[in-house]
Amino acid sequence: MILQTKFHGEIELAEKEIYVFESGIPGFLEEKQFCLLTLDDTPFFVLQSTEKKQIAFIVTNPFDVFRDYEVKLTDEVLSSLNIETELEVITFVILTIQDPFNETTANLQAPIIINSSKKTGKQFIMNASEYRTKHRLFEPPVEQGGK
Repeated sequence: MILQTKFHGEIELAEKEIYVFESGIPGFLEEKQFCLLTLDDTPFFVLQSTEKKQIAFIVTNPFDVFRDYEVKLTDEVLSSLNIETELEVITFVILTIQDPFNETTANLQAPIIINSSKKTGKQFIMNASEYRTKHRLFEPPVEQGGK
């Protein structure tokens, strides 16, 4: 299929590259199908709607940035995504890109969970956690002492 994308222009996409989000993504409940596209030579990806060109989220693997990050999937999530083994699970977090880029934040409270073998996904909102929707991706520079 030919797909119009927000960041990559027109691309060709195979059906096997589509992830189904049965419940959509909060705020975009009508969007049920997405693909994952690499973003050049960066640790970032684009979660691109297959229906609407302008609906595309910049995402990253949270474990590469936040070493102590933990996601405990509920039985409901495991069941709804048909997850049978930990090896099937891919976790991403949605970024809010800022200008300047070092002000960019990650939504650690609501990771994107994907079952790589079944090609299903959902945003898992962890309401009872210490995580917030805006965690700084980069540590602010340490102020140097006075003169």
